Amino acid sequence: MNYELLDLYSDYLLSSFSATTATGLSRLMANQVSHDQVSRMLNSQRLEPKDWWLMVKPHVRSTQSEDGVITIDDSIVEKPYTDEDEIICWHYDHAKGRTIKGVNFITALYEVDDISLPVTFRLVAKTEPYIDKQGRAKRRSPLTKNEQYRAMLQQCVGNQIPFRYVLNDLWFASAENMRFVKLDLCKEFIMALKSNRKIALSAEDKLHGRYQRLDQLNVLEDTLTVIYLEQVPFPLHLLRQVFTNADGSTGVRYLVTSDLTLTADQLATIYQKRWKVEEYHRSLKQNASASKSPTRTQTTQTNHFVATLWAFTKLELLKDRTKKNHYALKTHLYLAALQQAFDQLRQLEPVRLATVNA
Repeated sequence: MNYELLDLYSDYLLSSFSATTATGLSRLMANQVSHDQVSRMLNSQRLEPKDWWLMVKPHVRSTQSEDGVITIDDSIVEKPYTDEDEIICWHYDHAKGRTIKGVNFITALYEVDDISLPVTFRLVAKTEPYIDKQGRAKRRSPLTKNEQYRAMLQQCVGNQIPFRYVLNDLWFASAENMRFVKLDLCKEFIMALKSNRKIALSAEDKLHGRYQRLDQLNVLEDTLTVIYLEQVPFPLHLLRQVFTNADGSTGVRYLVTSDLTLTADQLATIYQKRWKVEEYHRSLKQNASASKSPTRTQTTQTNHFVATLWAFTKLELLKDRTKKNHYALKTHLYLAALQQAFDQLRQLEPVRLATVNA
């Protein structure tokens, strides 16, 4: 892999406001870099999570802290017009409530203070054919997202990234994941629970299998309650939050933590850090050109994605240095490009409108 060219390509992704192509980068560089050089770079060694770790490691080491948190979440980069393959395929989007075609990626985002860095990733590759209940031929990933979740956290620990809490939404809140974080990794977690999750309100109720649906219990708002879950051998603290949505409707969130020393306010404050992963998803797509690549093979798609991770990391480090958010930084680039285009036009424009006296 030509990492120097990959770095240049990531700058191109940040600077671009339309589709990104090998030809586009070559033209931008006045043909000092050829189309073929960019294509060969994207088609060379397929970058893996271990390669990404070597790229981001120096920046993690300069910011890491024992109080860091890791948020794991997935998202989809829509690619409706790209030919389907094992990476670009159909995935169910929980936000939209339907399947969409694109690249489904899972990220472990490491947050310390105001810096958030993606420390490992997985692209969901549906390589395993199967027949569904309706007799239709389909494909699926040989690994579930929960298996990927545990493998990613194991990689973070193996890479000696210091952190205290793992944060995730309700889609990763399985009993196996809870046991893995608390017992295998000796870390704490804060997770959201589905409202239909069955809980016991005492160790005795758990022992006798007396479980009740969470949404059918009179759980006080903003008050910690000790609960027990099936297949989870330790007690948890439950926090019920009521909030108002943008459309004025009322929503309810149930949070659980393995750290019984946290107050309700501390639990809510720490879980609020999970919002950073939503900002990361949005910035990766809107500011780092994640969805603007015409790449058509699994290798080029993967390497383009890694380049977008590097572009995001640059924005995050620039944000810390300039105290401007990602969108303000992109606006700064846009205005600089617009001013240069305006100046060029003024130099080339052959005709001026004469002053008209009334």
